[in-house]
Amino acid sequence: MSDQALLSIRDLVVEFPTRRGLLRPVDHVSFDIHRGEILGVVGESGAGKSMTGSAVVGLIDRPGRIAAGEVLLDGEPIHRLSEDAMRRVRGRKIGMVFQDPLTSLNPLLRIGDQLVETIRTHLSVGEAEARKRAIAALDEVGIPAAARRIDSYPHEFSGGMRQRVVIALALAAEPELVIADEPTTALDVSVQAQIIALLKRLCRERGAAVMLITHDMGVIAEATDRVAVLYAGRLAEIGPTPDVLSRPKHPYTVGLMKSTPSTLGEGGRLHQIPGSMPGLRAIPNGCAFHPRCTKRFERCDKERPDPIPVGAGQIACWLYDPAEGDRHAAARAELAGAGSDPAAIATAEAGEGAA
Repeated sequence: MSDQALLSIRDLVVEFPTRRGLLRPVDHVSFDIHRGEILGVVGESGAGKSMTGSAVVGLIDRPGRIAAGEVLLDGEPIHRLSEDAMRRVRGRKIGMVFQDPLTSLNPLLRIGDQLVETIRTHLSVGEAEARKRAIAALDEVGIPAAARRIDSYPHEFSGGMRQRVVIALALAAEPELVIADEPTTALDVSVQAQIIALLKRLCRERGAAVMLITHDMGVIAEATDRVAVLYAGRLAEIGPTPDVLSRPKHPYTVGLMKSTPSTLGEGGRLHQIPGSMPGLRAIPNGCAFHPRCTKRFERCDKERPDPIPVGAGQIACWLYDPAEGDRHAAARAELAGAGSDPAAIATAEAGEGAA
């Protein structure tokens, strides 16, 4: 993996002005993704995962806007590009796999027409070469009889097959960065494994980077190098995948891991995080997670924590503030002792060793 960050998000704020005030689905989020790296982005629904991905590719619906911060691609700011300039970036430099394949494909055009158009828009190739590449892309994502199915319409594919076509479309112009929003949701386990292997190969052979947005901690364990955990539009924790899965430090991350079913088939009740994600109109003062946190103390209600370097990662939690000294040592020790899924950890560590 290269030390050069391909994508840098710095203090990103996304706002939606309304009659009742500003809504911030993304609130001062910062992280990097390096060439050859897969960064997983996790959190409950409403955490800001998809909105962050949309901000990177300039697809925030009006009146939404990037109100502050920067999005840098290979060191160049892209958050203020015109729509025409951003269209040249999408596809060629950044590929996007959307959550719903039905909205990503034109139902009136054959699959091959859409692939060929994308390839010829971004690469200097002729019609025959573009079609050849399109067939290869479909074959790469596991479409059987790709040379024949390339002339089919989207409605002639199943949901899982359409999702594979969308992935092929995102990879067709050989982008440097792929933002994959729940790319394996509609796929069975064997095809999930194929897509994960494809994303890994993309990083290894092309030096591309992937921002993988998902709820599936098994996919995170299998596919990613690092994990960013979002809560209420804010970064709660980020670090290497084995560390975050086996040694989560933020109380929210600990809750997420404890509420994930074990792949070992162990019985017993799953842990439930008390309460629910706050609405955008009701983000509490201080740490956004404090109303649900069993480790909160007086500072959490009043002051918002910035990410604090801890080991190889960063944690946005006052428990880890050096200024607090050993006052919260017992709480930190209890969080550190919270278990995780051993099989998932072994998978993550094996994946890191193979990367």
